[in-house]
Amino acid sequence: MSRPVWIAEHMTKNFLWELLPMRQSDTHKGDYGKVLLLCGSEGLTGAARLAAKAALRAGSGLVYLGVPEKIYPIVAAGAGSEIVFPLPCDERGRLCLESFPAICDRLAGMDAVLFGPGLGQSKELMELTQKLISVCRVPLLLDADGINALEGHIDILRGAACPIVLTPHDGEYRRLGGDPKADDRILDAMKMARQTGTIVLLKGHRTIITDGQNVYRNLTGNPGMATGGSGDVLAGILVSFLGQRIMPLEATAAAAYVHGAAGDLAAVEIGQYGMVPEDLISRIPRLLL
Repeated sequence: MSRPVWIAEHMTKNFLWELLPMRQSDTHKGDYGKVLLLCGSEGLTGAARLAAKAALRAGSGLVYLGVPEKIYPIVAAGAGSEIVFPLPCDERGRLCLESFPAICDRLAGMDAVLFGPGLGQSKELMELTQKLISVCRVPLLLDADGINALEGHIDILRGAACPIVLTPHDGEYRRLGGDPKADDRILDAMKMARQTGTIVLLKGHRTIITDGQNVYRNLTGNPGMATGGSGDVLAGILVSFLGQRIMPLEATAAAAYVHGAAGDLAAVEIGQYGMVPEDLISRIPRLLL
């Protein structure tokens, strides 16, 4: 496979503004995306919180956050504008198959779904991931453990009836069957996107976003963002943009740009060494002016 004829080397702020929906005076919260986030497990409550806060800051009108019932009191106690609700879980505080009917009930009326941050890993989570893919009809973002659950089962992605976005780091990408050490990461990511029928955001120093035909390469971001929880912020921004009905490929590239640019703002203002994911979230609105 040869290189694509057209490569959008980077998302620009002007292009971002063109993608974002106009805020009209006669609109309401339902006009700016209702998103469903399925995140968290015992010991990993921060992932759910960060993703939800980022989705809100990126412009979502309504953010519904489903978490295992075992951690619901913890997450709900720290909630603000997000709507937190409990789902059945196993004895270790991970979502189980019993949660599937409740998830299906919540899917109705949603504009996008995020599945994965902080969920942990189990056989039931693998089955739950496959079931979700089979019934989802709106853009579905699989991140972190949502990607891990696909190991050895990426064939199910081809049968999805909705756009799917995958956001792997190198380790997750390897579990999908990709080669993070490939001489040409762009070509390898394109191959993965074509093989799975998805949009792939391959994280790295120069994050690659591709649908198998077109490619964006993000140039924002810095080493201060290399800290636990940063990826959860990216996931929250991305599901928000998907829920605002931006086309999936462009939404993915825009999210990578905003995530990195928020990190660059933080680096200028407070430095890289003490940067935490919350610093990114607080700067998202300044990039959407």
